[in-house]
Parts: sequence; C-alpha cells; structure tokens
Amino acid sequence: DDRVHLISGHLYMMDDEINTPRRRRRHSAEFKAQVIQACKQPGASIAATALRYQLNANQVRIWIKAHEQLAIPSTPIAPVTKTPEFIPIPLPAPTAVTATPDIVIDIRRGAAHVTVRWPQAAAAECAGWLQNWLR
Repeated sequence: DDRVHLISGHLYMMDDEINTPRRRRRHSAEFKAQVIQACKQPGASIAATALRYQLNANQVRIWIKAHEQLAIPSTPIAPVTKTPEFIPIPLPAPTAVTATPDIVIDIRRGAAHVTVRWPQAAAAECAGWLQNWLR
C-alpha cells in the first residue's frame, strides 16, 4: 500500500483527506431557522445548540445576527437627546479658617545659630526688626 511508509522505524499512514481542500457546507433557510429557533428556547445556549447540530458556534451567531437584522425595520430612528438633570451634592460645612503659620527665620553667623518666630499678622514689624538686626 503506497499510503503506509516506514520512516526511522515508525509506520506512518498517509491520509488522502489531508490533501483535499475543505468544502463549505450549504444549509437551507429552513435548517438555519430551525437552529435559530432552538437557540431562542429558554435555557438554551448558542454553543450547546451548535454542538448538537454539529455547527460552529460563531457561524450560528452570524445567522442569528442576520436574522435579527432582517426582523428589525430599516427606518432610521431619530436620536433621543436627554437633558442632564441637576443633582445636588451635599458638601461638608466649611471649617473655620486655621491660623496662619508664623514667620520662621533661621540665622547662622559663625558658630551662632538663631531661630526667630514671628506672627504673620505682624509681618511689617518683623521686617523692621530684621533690618535693624542685620545692620
């Protein structure tokens, strides 16, 4: 038999079906309708129905989509514009204004190190004191 070959001590059978191109199956409209109807039954899944009929589930989905598009009238529907509604969002009550931080001045001269804290409300007096100190 020319379909059996011995290669490296192993027997290989050549299958003629490998070389033949796959043919597409053609299904009647009645068969497609039957499959689609089976998919629409309560509790039925497309994958299980496709397996039962020995079909590819993706192909069955294509049939269902085409069937649904034929069933829907092709008159264009005007888009519905909905005005967004105002939804109030409660905000927490404003907190009391916190005290402003003090003015902090770090001064180093040689080995001496001085840190001066001055209330920010008296910034003008701080500037005058600093000018006198730097003279």
